[in-house]
Amino acid sequence: MKTWVRHANREWMRTVDANPPSAIRHPQAAQPFGFTLIELMLVLVILATLSAIVVPKFAGQSKRTKIIEAQTQISNFGTALDAFEIALSRYPTSIEGLHALVERPSSDDKEWQGPYLAKNTIPLDPWGNEYQYRCPGQYNPDGYDLFCYGPDGRLGGDDDITNWSEEVNR
Repeated sequence: MKTWVRHANREWMRTVDANPPSAIRHPQAAQPFGFTLIELMLVLVILATLSAIVVPKFAGQSKRTKIIEAQTQISNFGTALDAFEIALSRYPTSIEGLHALVERPSSDDKEWQGPYLAKNTIPLDPWGNEYQYRCPGQYNPDGYDLFCYGPDGRLGGDDDITNWSEEVNR
């Protein structure tokens, strides 16, 4: 290989060996290309630790979101039930249930002004169960009880979402 070198306003040509002894490497001294097993395991441990910290935080948000969704839906049912009560001067009976908000009860032909829910269907709670309705209510004797069983799908426990306050429940 030839290179031009300029030194003190003079030019000359110098010859350089294409393979100087310092450029020849010993096969065992060659740098490895890629990652070792230890480096890969270290990265996996770091990723597992980060996911163990981050994933539960997002999982908790999902549960909280479903609870807020159920509370909002119970509030929407309350608005529809109040509109039903204004039109018919009564709440639907336990037998009629929430379906009286979207289907005309057979006993009230003229007064019913529904459907009282926007989508003309009774939605399920966020866990796929039906909302429970009782009129007259056990906890609201002058009105109605409206609730869902919450994440566990069973009556009782601290996870039920209701339209009555906890003080009345005790």
